[in-house]
Amino acid sequence: MHKTLAIPAFLIALFAIQSCQRKVVPTLPEAPKTIDIEEIDFGYLHGKARMVFKDEKKERDLKANIRIRKDSVIWMTFSVIGVQGGKALINKDSITIVSTVDKEYYVFDYAELSQRFNFKIDYSIIEAAMMGNLIRPKQADDEIGKEAEFDKLYQRVGSVGVKNLINPITRKIERVEMIEPSTNNSLKLEYGNFQPLNDKFFPYNGLVNIFYKTANGTFNNTITFEYTKVEVGDKELKFPFNIPKRYDRR
Repeated sequence: MHKTLAIPAFLIALFAIQSCQRKVVPTLPEAPKTIDIEEIDFGYLHGKARMVFKDEKKERDLKANIRIRKDSVIWMTFSVIGVQGGKALINKDSITIVSTVDKEYYVFDYAELSQRFNFKIDYSIIEAAMMGNLIRPKQADDEIGKEAEFDKLYQRVGSVGVKNLINPITRKIERVEMIEPSTNNSLKLEYGNFQPLNDKFFPYNGLVNIFYKTANGTFNNTITFEYTKVEVGDKELKFPFNIPKRYDRR
């Protein structure tokens, strides 16, 4: 009698073990129907930052003063250990960089840069990247989804795909990837250390990673920035900029 009762008990125990060992199929997070992104709106910005520029040849660690007039101009001066090393003026037409150390300057137009990277580069993209805002305004045909713990906004600009990963709690953009599929050229942005700036949050730390191919080879440039001070408002700022006549254009 005891043996007869032991058989179904054993089968019940075996069934329970097998049930516990069944794989649990994870449920995928539900894609949001809309994505709300907190962007910084401003008239003028003034900031101080530490910036590190790195390419295949060298690495430069600089301190920068930055001024921006929205939708108009970005002005920067650079120094190394207290000695002025250069300045830059970015406007809707071009980018001008002056090296006071080498007594030379460079002028880039956006058509040239766009051709080099094989995707569109213009003033609005640079300004948005510096602010942690969308580099392309939301469009009706944008794709919305999830990626890991992020909300995802996927956009297309011609052949280029733009992936924005947004923290669903803070509503801040934390990663951006622009990829041109035929060349695999890419622009990647990462933001962190969000701190209050007036009534919103601003990314005090960031990383810009540019990867592109040319006839001369493959290049990878990075810019790391860390703001030490940022102010925004409507108080007008000045943007003094001149190039000494003795400087050579490169």
